[in-house]
Amino acid sequence: MELIEKLRMVRIHQRFPENGIKDVSCAVLREIEKAGFKQIIKPKDSVAIAVGSRGIANLATIVGSLVRVLKEIGCNSFIVPAMGSHGGGTAEGQRMLLRHFGASEERLGIPIKSSMEVINTGVTSEGFPVYLDRNAAKADYIIPVNRIKPHTDFNARIESGLMKMVAVGLGKQIGAEACHKLFLNHGHYKVIVSLARELIRQERIGFGIAVLENRKDETALIKAIPGEDIEKEEESLLNKARNMLAKLPFDEIDLLIVDRIGKEISGTGMDQNVIGRTVSSFSETPDLPRIKRIFVRDLSDETMGNAVGIGNADFTTQRLVKSIDLPSTYLNCLTGYAPELARIPCYYQNDRLALNQALNCIGPVTADSARIVHIRDTLNLEVMEISDSLIPEIKQNREIEISGQPFSLKFDISGNLC
Repeated sequence: MELIEKLRMVRIHQRFPENGIKDVSCAVLREIEKAGFKQIIKPKDSVAIAVGSRGIANLATIVGSLVRVLKEIGCNSFIVPAMGSHGGGTAEGQRMLLRHFGASEERLGIPIKSSMEVINTGVTSEGFPVYLDRNAAKADYIIPVNRIKPHTDFNARIESGLMKMVAVGLGKQIGAEACHKLFLNHGHYKVIVSLARELIRQERIGFGIAVLENRKDETALIKAIPGEDIEKEEESLLNKARNMLAKLPFDEIDLLIVDRIGKEISGTGMDQNVIGRTVSSFSETPDLPRIKRIFVRDLSDETMGNAVGIGNADFTTQRLVKSIDLPSTYLNCLTGYAPELARIPCYYQNDRLALNQALNCIGPVTADSARIVHIRDTLNLEVMEISDSLIPEIKQNREIEISGQPFSLKFDISGNLC
């Protein structure tokens, strides 16, 4: 009998704090009032709202509440995609990504001006060229809206958030590629901060709307920040975000099964901070967890074929490989100077075949000792399935609850997990 037939799994729940915001729209309006929008942004000002490609919880509500205030002031506001090379590096692809997240013209009631054209607004004191979306450059003010979160590639005082969106996302494909080239010699932090500071110095960034999410992927904090205060405030918010990052509850895992990866889940498809792994030659990851093998089953619908990060997996399925948009994936990976993230791992006709091969590559383990974890994706870690060999490690953990009885893996007629 194969190991896969002998395995017993059980569902668990991690008890995450109940600290999500109940009324997100009210929180946005309250923050905007506190930040003094009306003292800076005036009637008839044109305002570009910069929105990225991450799957931020309540994104449409957050942006919609901001639009409402700008309309009340009497501004001419519009949306610009601030997502570098994502969406296949095309204006229409980026417009479609915004629609996926509910940020459509119909819902928000303002235009989306999507273009890959940029202007060069100058250079930083270090000589780094500063690129800016051409439509955003025409506005009186730009307001970036983004989640503050630990970056998947580096550790610093400023990582993924408003400063990065300003420096990289608003530079479109040309600016993003220029940034990643500079990262190789100067490091992420120095380049991101230098570029963002210059655009703030040019008084282009009126405010930023920062969002923090809790371990349940819910909106936990919203803060409106005047442009000149973004760097200082973001550093403080990043420290809070680190404590809110959901993690796998085990340090040693033989096999991690991931149902889906995608750009809206993480910039690298799977959050490298969660899996403790990267094939990128110039990225950093935590020492833990240590995972022997990773099996990725599918791409998310929202990623639109972009399979960046599949190179971090060891095994996948034929259906995932068939669903890859190679031009989009290659463009994203090459813009980020990380072609390794596009490498396609061993792939098989169905889940059962892939799982069998993965289990054959975790060493001389038995069904009683194999350490297996099955998650939906690296954003959703509240509920997961684990092999019963891991039960003794969580029985004394009050943060984890076992749900139901152990069960065997079940496959449909096509050999895929049910």
